[in-house]
Amino acid sequence: MKKILLIFGVLSLLIFIRPALGLNTAQNNTESTTTIEQTDETTNQRFIDEAIGGIKQFYNYTGFANATSGNLLMILIGIIFIYLGIKFDYEPLLLIPIGAGVIIGNIPFVAGNQTGIYETGSVLNYLYFGVVKGVYPPLIFLGIGAMTDFSSLIANPKLMLLGAAAQIGVFATFLGALYLGFNLPEAGAIGIIGGADGPTAIFLSSKLANGINVLADGTTVKNLIGPIAIAAYSYMALVPVIQPPLMRLLISKEDRKIRMKPPRAVSQKEKMIFPIVALILTTFISPSALPLLGMLFFGNLLKESGRTERLADTARTKLIDIVTILLGVTVGASTQADIFITKDSMMIFALGAISFVIATMGGLFFAKFMNLFLKGADKINPLIGAAGVSAVPDSARVVHAEGLKSDPNNYLLMHAMAPNVSGVIGSAIAAGIILSFLG
Repeated sequence: MKKILLIFGVLSLLIFIRPALGLNTAQNNTESTTTIEQTDETTNQRFIDEAIGGIKQFYNYTGFANATSGNLLMILIGIIFIYLGIKFDYEPLLLIPIGAGVIIGNIPFVAGNQTGIYETGSVLNYLYFGVVKGVYPPLIFLGIGAMTDFSSLIANPKLMLLGAAAQIGVFATFLGALYLGFNLPEAGAIGIIGGADGPTAIFLSSKLANGINVLADGTTVKNLIGPIAIAAYSYMALVPVIQPPLMRLLISKEDRKIRMKPPRAVSQKEKMIFPIVALILTTFISPSALPLLGMLFFGNLLKESGRTERLADTARTKLIDIVTILLGVTVGASTQADIFITKDSMMIFALGAISFVIATMGGLFFAKFMNLFLKGADKINPLIGAAGVSAVPDSARVVHAEGLKSDPNNYLLMHAMAPNVSGVIGSAIAAGIILSFLG
């Protein structure tokens, strides 16, 4: 009993002195719980703040945060290019890669950083080297030469004059660019749009308007490769839209019905000799055009020699396809909104449209002029003058289609191919001449 009373007394004493000893378990538990809750709230708030900060940082790195109205406009243009290529079959091998490139080049990066081809060390940066240094255009010409039949031109050499006449668009555009305030090299590069030849336009602009060359007065020329290339390829694709109204407006229905005598048969020996003779003559006239004309006639020699069919087949299929893909995507990717949507670009597009109209009119009028000196069966259908622009073979096809509308039995395709291929040669010669004077 005494032991029990002793234990009870000790417990009672502990109860009375517990506050002093800090042994109030309930109070301590409450205070401890409060402290833990406060700590948890602080931790949770810190976690929420960090999560929100991370989300904001992630958003700032996305294209949504850095997109401008210009980026969205250029992406829309890229989509339109793809749509035109798919829906209307307007140069799909060109417009679809270019349209995809435009979209790629206008995906916005972190503000202040260059994008696409201008990002140092990027894959597109290395691929764009072929554009800046003019590597792709000669390879394109190699493929064109390997797939071109010059028989119609060999059979009727006088039609080469129509290809030369269409080059008036080049020099008209050159003068127009000077009038609008572009310096000589820039105007020369812009002028070649009048030839409606994309590879030639890229080649010349890479030499004259590349953003690197410095003039005698210390002025650096602008980088106009993107706008010039896009303008040239756009008008090439729009041949079926632009040329028919001009043909109907300037050529009477009676003249559109003129039937030309079938071209004479061309021997294989003539086909083999032609690229060698043409190479020597054209490059002696315009040595600066050698990278283009040399590859054009070399490719044709591979085709016509009869001994290098494998090489010719590679040049006109696999090689030109690969280069077309690389050229289209990289040129399209060079059209960043802040570089492309400028006053200069708008003027280049306006000049391109005018030059293409002038080039078409030049070919049509010169064909009518030639008929003043031709009689009977030697007369030419003036419609084929429109094929003097070097949009091969679309321009010749448009001429053929327009001729059939006036006379369903009048086949002009083979006749139109003569000025069409001579237009390719003429635009390359014109580029060489401009480069000789301004390069």
